[in-house]
Amino acid sequence: MAASSSLCVFFTTTLLLLLSISSVKLPFHPRDLLPLLPRQVSWPVLNSLNTAVDLLPTFIGSASVKNDAVEWKGACFYENKAWLELNNKSGSEFGGGTLHIKVDKAHSWTCMDIYVFVTPYRVTWDWYFASREHTMEFKEWEGKAEYEYVKQKGVSIFLMEAGMLGTLRALWDVFPLFTNTGWGENSNIAFLKNHMGANFYARPKPWVTNITTDEIHSGDLLAISKIRGRWGGFETLEKWVSGAYAGHTAVCLRDSEGKLWVGESGNENEKGEDVIAVLPWEEWWEFEQTKDDSNPHIALLPLHPDYRAKFNVTAAWEYARSMDGKPYGYHNLIFSWIDTISGNYPPPLDAHLVASVMTVWSKIQPDYAANMWNEALNKRLGTEGLDLPDVLVEVEKRGSSFDELLAVPEQDDWIYSDGKSTSCIAFILEMYKEAGLFDPISSSIQVTEFTIKDAYMLKFFENNASRFPKWCNDNDDVKLPYCQILGKYRMELPGYNTMEPYPHMNEHCPSLPPKYHRPKNC
Repeated sequence: MAASSSLCVFFTTTLLLLLSISSVKLPFHPRDLLPLLPRQVSWPVLNSLNTAVDLLPTFIGSASVKNDAVEWKGACFYENKAWLELNNKSGSEFGGGTLHIKVDKAHSWTCMDIYVFVTPYRVTWDWYFASREHTMEFKEWEGKAEYEYVKQKGVSIFLMEAGMLGTLRALWDVFPLFTNTGWGENSNIAFLKNHMGANFYARPKPWVTNITTDEIHSGDLLAISKIRGRWGGFETLEKWVSGAYAGHTAVCLRDSEGKLWVGESGNENEKGEDVIAVLPWEEWWEFEQTKDDSNPHIALLPLHPDYRAKFNVTAAWEYARSMDGKPYGYHNLIFSWIDTISGNYPPPLDAHLVASVMTVWSKIQPDYAANMWNEALNKRLGTEGLDLPDVLVEVEKRGSSFDELLAVPEQDDWIYSDGKSTSCIAFILEMYKEAGLFDPISSSIQVTEFTIKDAYMLKFFENNASRFPKWCNDNDDVKLPYCQILGKYRMELPGYNTMEPYPHMNEHCPSLPPKYHRPKNC
């Protein structure tokens, strides 16, 4: 055991020393040899070099017949350029093209660069190991629309910055985020710590509060954070891009007989569909404690007495009943996050990559794409029925850009093919709007532009701990400014209860990690 430990130290020290040598050109790069070493040696070093974010390709430019060659520095090859040539080797109506990629000056003899090539109509990829000119053949454009687009805009080129090894390593990091295991939970925690600076301080047991519901009122918000399984992984990525420290929400409602209910957009029905539901508190709370395998952490955010008095329960119920059973608000989910042309994309994310991901999904699952963004993009253009490639072409015709289109604010009164579209937090804030909490400026508030972070920052909640229920934080010596009722770790909500609502709130706010700086009145 001592010999094995000494060997690990030797290999690790040697590798780190080699990695620090930048002035000597070696016939190989030490990173390229890591997989050949014992796992206990190579993986700690790989962990320090690559993360799940390395899965994201970086946009380097578009190779077009109208422009000079695109030039860039790669992860392996340091001098690269690409240019596009249109041709008609296929003899078809619109012909095809050849993308030329010349790569040179590799940093080692064993590295390679991976590229993804995208138009609105296709996605393909290739990798390069040798210093020379390579070609990517597009035998035939998919009709006039792709031909015209490529002629004007070219083919977008993305670089996998981590290279082959780093990409595979990053895939290994991403996979556990979505696994329903202790490994997956630890991976989600590590990701949030590394990329957001989140803390996970353990709470004393018991990790579930013995609640008496008499002191829970209509309008009280439930902030929920899931850290394992399918929803845990999804929420982790959502938190990262938006800056929210919770990934889901629900709201409390009392009926005329005093019975407590929970309204939730994103409740799974018996068909496995995520819908809006209004459930008895006992049913909802029992599920979260015993059946939700995502390890939910839940905090109750009580409304301030002034806002509780203002809350029109009748109007809230009327709205909740009108939405009960309708689909979860996928149509505008990403648009509450994207408010600006470039200030909402953690590097290397950008609008080009968003368009490319949309292109991939449009090919793989066209129905999913239509539900997630096609209708919303048409709303922003004032068009109907355009699919993603047609949307991109239309944007160019108007002299605009896709990043500008994504930043157009969502409107609460937009009606989609399956009705109004509200995510978990938009459902609650629309209820708040109907119940009068945003008066007298409700007409200038678009709640579908709010993220979960934007919601818990609203100055709507109780700020006097003496008015909290007796069971609030009862077993914890750290008194949070809200009532955490479930979870092993203390929930953080930075900026909680600090912001008065104002007209056009959250329509143009950046959200870049790790500080998520927010300009005044954005």
